[in-house]
Amino acid sequence: MAVLAGCGSGGTTGDVISMNSSSCGGTWQDSAPGWHTFELYNANTVGGEVDLTDPATGGVYAEVTGFGPGTTRPVSLDVGSGTYAFRCLFEEQDPMTGPAVTVPGHAAGEAAIAPVTYNDLVGPDKLYQAYVERGLTSLAGQTVALDGDVRRGDLIAARRDWLTAHLTYETLGAAYDAFGDFDDEIDGRADALGVSNPKWTGFYRVEYGLWHGQGARELRPYTEGLASAVAALLKSWPQTEIPLIDIGLRTHEILENALEFQLTGHDDYGSGTTLKTVLANIAGTRELLSLLRPLLASRYPALPSVYSSLGQLQSLVQASQDTAVPALPQRTSQAIDAACGQVLQELAPIASITEPRNT
Repeated sequence: MAVLAGCGSGGTTGDVISMNSSSCGGTWQDSAPGWHTFELYNANTVGGEVDLTDPATGGVYAEVTGFGPGTTRPVSLDVGSGTYAFRCLFEEQDPMTGPAVTVPGHAAGEAAIAPVTYNDLVGPDKLYQAYVERGLTSLAGQTVALDGDVRRGDLIAARRDWLTAHLTYETLGAAYDAFGDFDDEIDGRADALGVSNPKWTGFYRVEYGLWHGQGARELRPYTEGLASAVAALLKSWPQTEIPLIDIGLRTHEILENALEFQLTGHDDYGSGTTLKTVLANIAGTRELLSLLRPLLASRYPALPSVYSSLGQLQSLVQASQDTAVPALPQRTSQAIDAACGQVLQELAPIASITEPRNT
């Protein structure tokens, strides 16, 4: 999807279009539709963002972000017949819209996407806030049950209840940054500390102990600490805010992390359940898509393909969910990785489309 892309190459290259504190693009021409590379120069003394827009609707065709002073940036776009104007949003300056330029003919090009505003995202954000609170409420009870299993010395029940609780946590992926330090306490990896470091805590530490022959006495401090951390997170949650930009951004990043850490087996500390974790991650992604669907339906024509590809990935993972990743047949592993990669390609534009913008 080329819309909202910041740079590219190919096509016709025009003259350099300059942006400054009093003019957003000046006069420019594009005599015919087709692929075109705009060379944008920031002649301003400050940085900011430049969008190529439909001046009639405010829809955005392409953007350059992090546009520093004195720099030139290319933007490639399939320019269709219609009217275009650059819009400059420089730091500490009022937004400016440059002159409208009409490209003749009747050829279709990239479609302009209506900006998503901060107000548009308040509703989905509140709904997701409530979804996370319900998940944390369930998680609190599940981690108490896990701790009770270990206190009784019933490690068979502990393995079962560990998985239930961990999968609940893995459905809440869009909130991890909002969890702050709690995320490290609850779901931190051993990468930096090592598996023998007593400062390593959380689900993965408990998993390591349960599947590496550690007894109840050794595990009790960690299950008790896990339950306490979840309870503290739940108590603090009503005062926590999820940044509006995260609602769209995490639709891609949840499964990106799944590809990196779960489908490689990196996060398998003995249970062999990382494919089940991927299913929980898919559920978390679906929740975000359901909340954003009213905004995406008119802005992202490929949305049906996202659901189709997500269903394909889910079917492949479900068929092998009881197998540890290293034990998967090569063909199965490759098929799952490819399906995940396809979903990620189709999810990627959502972050740009749903980035909250001033209008």
